[in-house]
Amino acid sequence: MSRPEVEQRAVHLRAERVPFVHATVVLADRPTSAKPGDEAIVFPDGTIEGFVGGTCAESTVRAQGLALLDSGETLLLRITPTPEEEPTPSRPDRLTVHNPCLSGGTLEIFLEPVVPAPLLVVHGDSPIAQALVALAERLGYQASSPGAPEPAAEGTQRELALGPDTAAVVCASHGRDEEQVLTAALRAGVPYVGLVASRKRGEGVVASLEVDEAARARVHTPAGLDIGARTPEEVALSILAEVVADRRRTSGRPVEQEDRRHGTELPLVEPPGTAVDPVCGMSVATVESSLHLDHDGVRHWFCGSGCLRAFAADPSAYLAP
Repeated sequence: MSRPEVEQRAVHLRAERVPFVHATVVLADRPTSAKPGDEAIVFPDGTIEGFVGGTCAESTVRAQGLALLDSGETLLLRITPTPEEEPTPSRPDRLTVHNPCLSGGTLEIFLEPVVPAPLLVVHGDSPIAQALVALAERLGYQASSPGAPEPAAEGTQRELALGPDTAAVVCASHGRDEEQVLTAALRAGVPYVGLVASRKRGEGVVASLEVDEAARARVHTPAGLDIGARTPEEVALSILAEVVADRRRTSGRPVEQEDRRHGTELPLVEPPGTAVDPVCGMSVATVESSLHLDHDGVRHWFCGSGCLRAFAADPSAYLAP
């Protein structure tokens, strides 16, 4: 994949709200196969498109890139064939990794995670709904307000289209289509579901929802933290504070991701871990796209094909007695 193709790919992924890590080679001391300006994209499943070096360098980029998707921080990754001392004081935005598989050169690769802004769906056109949309966008959320629903055909219910990346749904419509919207949000597994209403009316609305008791208990009503809010802007602030607190409590849980490159569903996965290559000793991301080999019922992970072949030829030479 050429550099223009990588850049175009990144534009499409941003538009589709697919998280990824953009890797760019900024330094390459010969001998290296990568050159300054080479680029690649690291997907959440560990797949890499583009080129930032051979299999050993790619394995390091994969492991460090996947870790950044969780933190959202950028990183200047330095990969060297010989050990180097970390500068004092160390900097969290820089990391030096000793990769004995490299052919003698040194690479520096800038890793930039691109994570879509959390999506907040606000149902209604009340002053509180308008204030919520305005404030959410200032806090880095992507706010969407569907407005008044279109009339549904007789005997049917209007469905609210919610994507798998919807972080929160808040009803602030003063009674219009609340049950349908709340039910759709709960069935879609939206992490935060809130209803702007008095405590008494909110309890009545929640009790009427055609979902189980566990789902009803997930509805926040009255939506927002109790901060003594009075104005629409203050109520919006209290709701967003509760959304932020709820997201922090539930961050790190496994999520189902849609592979938009192939139109298939990825399984529920935990954040990727790391393992040590038994041949060269470097850290490897334990994702299916990393090289691995099962021996005596144990899975071993490898940075490159050279280490995998060496292990396969004589596993006992690399396993502790």
